[in-house]
Amino acid sequence: MESGIRLSTLCLLLCLGPGRRMDPPGEYRERGRRSLAAGMLWPPGSRRCGQRRRGGSASCGVGGWVTALCGSVSGFGVDPSLQIDVLSELQLAGSTEGVRQVPGLHNGSRAFLFPDTSRNVKASPETAEIFFQKLRNKCEFTILVTLKQARLNSGVILSIHHLDHRYLELESSGHRNEIRLHYRSGSHRSHTEVFPYILADDKWHRLSIAISASHLILHVDCNKIYERVVEKPFMDLPLGTTFWLGQRNTAHGYFKGIMQDVQLLVMPQGFISQCPDLNRTCPTCNDFHGLVQRIMELQDILAKTSAKLSQAEQRMNKLDQCYCERTCTMKGTTYREFESWTDGCKNCTCMNGTVQCEALVCPLADCPLNSALAYVDGKCCKECQSVCVFEGRTYFEGQRETVYSSSGDCVLFECKDHKMQRIPKDICPALNCPESQQIPLSHSCCKVCKGHDFCTEGHKCMEHSVCRNLEDRAVCSCRDGFRALREDNAYCEDIDECAEGRHYCRENTMCVNTPGSFMCVCKTGYIRIDDYSCTEHDECVTNQHNCDENALCFNTVGGHNCVCKPGYTGNGTICKAFCKDGCRNGGACIASNVCACPQGFTGPSCETDIDECGTGRHSCANDTVCFNLDGGYDCRCPHGKNCTGDCIHEGKIKHNGQIWVLENDRCSVCSCQNGYVMCRRMVCDCQNPTVDLFCCPECDPRLSSQCLHQSGELSYNSGDSWIQNCQQCRCLQGEVDCWPLPCPEVDCEFSVLPENECCPRCVTDPCQADTIRNDITKTCLDETNVIRFTGSSWIKHGTECTLCQCKNGHVCCSVDPQCLQEL
Repeated sequence: MESGIRLSTLCLLLCLGPGRRMDPPGEYRERGRRSLAAGMLWPPGSRRCGQRRRGGSASCGVGGWVTALCGSVSGFGVDPSLQIDVLSELQLAGSTEGVRQVPGLHNGSRAFLFPDTSRNVKASPETAEIFFQKLRNKCEFTILVTLKQARLNSGVILSIHHLDHRYLELESSGHRNEIRLHYRSGSHRSHTEVFPYILADDKWHRLSIAISASHLILHVDCNKIYERVVEKPFMDLPLGTTFWLGQRNTAHGYFKGIMQDVQLLVMPQGFISQCPDLNRTCPTCNDFHGLVQRIMELQDILAKTSAKLSQAEQRMNKLDQCYCERTCTMKGTTYREFESWTDGCKNCTCMNGTVQCEALVCPLADCPLNSALAYVDGKCCKECQSVCVFEGRTYFEGQRETVYSSSGDCVLFECKDHKMQRIPKDICPALNCPESQQIPLSHSCCKVCKGHDFCTEGHKCMEHSVCRNLEDRAVCSCRDGFRALREDNAYCEDIDECAEGRHYCRENTMCVNTPGSFMCVCKTGYIRIDDYSCTEHDECVTNQHNCDENALCFNTVGGHNCVCKPGYTGNGTICKAFCKDGCRNGGACIASNVCACPQGFTGPSCETDIDECGTGRHSCANDTVCFNLDGGYDCRCPHGKNCTGDCIHEGKIKHNGQIWVLENDRCSVCSCQNGYVMCRRMVCDCQNPTVDLFCCPECDPRLSSQCLHQSGELSYNSGDSWIQNCQQCRCLQGEVDCWPLPCPEVDCEFSVLPENECCPRCVTDPCQADTIRNDITKTCLDETNVIRFTGSSWIKHGTECTLCQCKNGHVCCSVDPQCLQEL
């Protein structure tokens, strides 16, 4: 300890000292030699004290011996018996097909490229067993890897598995941007920890996952990203377990990219060997140089920023002498301050950068004889126009009128020079509609078909006005939310519904005018109910409460109250069903006075044992005799009888020891064992060239953009998704990426994972639970008045096959079927 302190002090003093070569005192020289000889290692990719930084000078200008001494301080020794250097042990260089050596993040070790080609990077049984001897039954270890993963790739970094059981598998998904750790716990269950993080970005990263019992820490690039409490991993690796690198098997989980420094350290906090700075309390040469370099950079930034501020102040002083005029822009035209203009039927003015418009007031005009006021194209107000009087009606200059003779001929007149003068008729086009659908016009001798579009022939409708077709002409109409500025609706203006009280905004809202409409905005502290009304923040209505699904929510000022519904008990946030008489024999209260009974019991309170022997609800075959038991039954061979142990399956006799494949499921194998039929899925051996790809799609070596469903009956195109075995799966460019279905957190003392379900549930009966939050302060009293601690188990006194357990103060007993078979 004293040596390490003095060595660190010496390294720091030398960094602070002048840049000249010095010989160290003999004491430090000897201790440095002993430290290095003891096996202290440089962490992969670390920079020694004397090594140059990019664009800078050496950290310490004191010579090579300083490098060795400071390195010994910053590095951490690793006992070789606790270290697995995967890349070195697998001997990939030049001997593994589909993998080649390439430059890495640093030159301290070899790096290998795992391309998108068929490969088989698997440890030999002998090498794998060497790995597993170090890992077997260990609960403290660290995975270290330096990698550069291709974008969007979803691949396995390393996998330790036996058949379908993944004891330890590290995976990076570029499809979902997350890291996944698959492992098995002491309860022989599979677990997956998901860490949202992007590794597949075609950039170098240093990754470490350190596990110490139930404590997990994830570092990326020497930054602690996640720290969690997890189920304790179970590393009882059986014989036949395989070790894969860069893939799950020969067909799936291909990692695409470069890997370097792949290591397994059987020690807690192994990330320190990858990132020594995470555990240093005294700065090293590198730390000191980095600090000095950063100060110099900050001084440079400060000088440049001060110069820019000085220039900005000079420009601001010049601006104080200028007059900045605000302008307005309307329809692409810029207007100066106080400038006025006419826009349709509005007079507009630029005031302080804002356009202000008001309706145009038309002047009163006295028209001379034979003229009258009429609208002129492009102008808002009427002007005097010459007129004609014909058959008692007044026509303006250019207007036309048709007159039909007694013989039905059409004569066309036009107002010219105060007289209606006859003009020649136009040549009428042929119509493609029956005569009954032809419409005569007042200004033309040519008829049109019913539904003719007059608007396409031109109209005079201006801003906020639209053209609408009538039967014999076109007219203008104001859009919704606008009103006419003159009687022909050619010019329209916005209606301010808020100012005129023509809105539907109700309590707790403010009306805001919009072009052609309005909107109701909630006042501060209120939330929207619909488009026109708001209410105070209601956590019950908005589902922003923590009430149980069997509780009633009551909104209060600034919060809410939860009250359990009738038939349920609890504090409102957790409400459990209440059964008045309780549920016996391991039954669970699932609703008000409703018990769910375990197999073998029935009745309102599960108080009645089912006699499987008397009701014929048993499977005792051949010469065996059924004996009823509490909660079950037993098939026994009478004395003097020769029970064969044969089985009856689907109406057929199967002999003891016989193995067969199901007729309706070729991927399931069944066997008869002492009268019991045992079935399981076919075990996939992807090394077998004759493996059935229908049952083992993960063994398909073909490279294509399609993926085969796990059942083998369907193929999916790239981008398809499906659910399989409590996982959401997706096919993308030939890669299948699966991740666990999300489950709500279960915060209760007892929980159970029902069959055919993916998520655990809380249960009130500890005897039904398979997961218990153990409380060591609670004990049980067994049938002989012996105190039992939580978690302990024993054979019930006076029986041979009844196993009892203490579960947080509750005694739970059950009959062991395996024990009954052995009687």
